[in-house]
Amino acid sequence: MENNNFDDEKKTILIVDDEQKIVDLLVHNLTREGYNTIEANDGQTAIDLAISQRPDLILLDVMIPRVDGLTVCKKIKNYYNVPILMVSAKDDELDKIVGLEIGADDYITKPFSVREVVARVKANLRKSETHYDSLKSSHDSDSHKETKKLNTIKIGDLTLDLEKYEVNVNGTIVNLTLREFEVLKYLAQQQGQVVTRESLLEQVWGYEYYGDIRTVDVTVRRIRERIENNDFPKAFKGTPAVLLTACLMAIAFYGFGSLK
Repeated sequence: MENNNFDDEKKTILIVDDEQKIVDLLVHNLTREGYNTIEANDGQTAIDLAISQRPDLILLDVMIPRVDGLTVCKKIKNYYNVPILMVSAKDDELDKIVGLEIGADDYITKPFSVREVVARVKANLRKSETHYDSLKSSHDSDSHKETKKLNTIKIGDLTLDLEKYEVNVNGTIVNLTLREFEVLKYLAQQQGQVVTRESLLEQVWGYEYYGDIRTVDVTVRRIRERIENNDFPKAFKGTPAVLLTACLMAIAFYGFGSLK
């Protein structure tokens, strides 16, 4: 359902939840923050609205009728790259891993504070706009080759292409989500320094720490798994050559204790 006070100049948020009280709460607060809102109470309606309305961001509950939230996320991401914030009452790390793996940009656990949701919506919209502007400016530049050179981070066999948002290790492309790439880029830029979870939340997610610190652990673990499980030559698997930075090498070998 579309809000009657629709303004084409405002960002549009699609809210998907089968609990109408939660939908009403989010509609009220997001409208007050200056956003258009669209509502869906089941997965199929959410897919249809995403395709027809192309919202700027989607708040998507996991447990919804007709089509579950994870499937909805995957289908919409295959259609176009929109920030999707998964919302779930299941505070389970495996659920977060699955959600992030299929392309979700963030994961919010119920019960949530409205302030946290609004902050994450704003942060993910800013991140999406920055990504779009970066791609547009790099392709519009007359000095494209020079820009590409400047937009590359190379550490040993690892290359991060900041223009294409692409990771290459020893000639093999590693498929990362936008969020995973941003985490990796930040770690690469901070190599040799102690990186805290709070600093990652602030710099990559763009919002102040609200208590769900495991989001960082899950994302870093997913990066590590994508690197180690990727189709590298066997000689490189499990060796420092396929690990990303000094920070990620420590995480891979010693666990998350190296991330303070």
